[in-house]
Amino acid sequence: MGFMLPSPTNPREHARALMSQKENIEAELDAQFSILKTNNIDMTTPLVDREGFPRADVDLYAIRHARKRINELRNDYKAVMSEIETALQAVYDPSTVGSSPTASGEVVQRTSSTDSAESLLAFARVDGVAPSSPAAEAGLRREDLILKFGSLARSSFTANSLQPLADLVSVNENRELQVIISRSEETMSLKLIPRKGWGGRGMLGYDIFGRFPDTQ
Repeated sequence: MGFMLPSPTNPREHARALMSQKENIEAELDAQFSILKTNNIDMTTPLVDREGFPRADVDLYAIRHARKRINELRNDYKAVMSEIETALQAVYDPSTVGSSPTASGEVVQRTSSTDSAESLLAFARVDGVAPSSPAAEAGLRREDLILKFGSLARSSFTANSLQPLADLVSVNENRELQVIISRSEETMSLKLIPRKGWGGRGMLGYDIFGRFPDTQ
């Protein structure tokens, strides 16, 4: 049986409950994968020998149970990640709830009329980009002004803090996010995929300054 998603209450509390649910799923996934590792088995390793008989050198019951549970947990994880994304939108940008995200066709392109420069204000400036980082691969450069990050715009921030951005990135590892920037008075849309293991700190690889510069 999979994890049950918490019932919506206060948007912020709902988001926190979902984040806790995500952490619980990750912890159980680690536990189940450790069972496979103990038996020197992965999700696809055959459980029969060359003659077609069940292997006697591993714990078949534990392995089969772990594989089944991992598949269940992966489905639960996918569902809770989708719920978290919606919950964070409800917290930081309630106007986006119920709308479907649109994908840009090019890595760098002009923004659509709905995300025009006139309707967006910068909420952060890029102060540095690490080589070979997700930010560098997306095409971000020093001095770029961030107008929109995924579903987040300047109105998503209620204080001089970029916590909403950190929350959004944490639940979108290896998932494409649209970032709208202003560079030399030109507005562009970039595709950024947060990820670990790129060789540096964090999942983005850039430094940003969030004092909401007046640029429009």
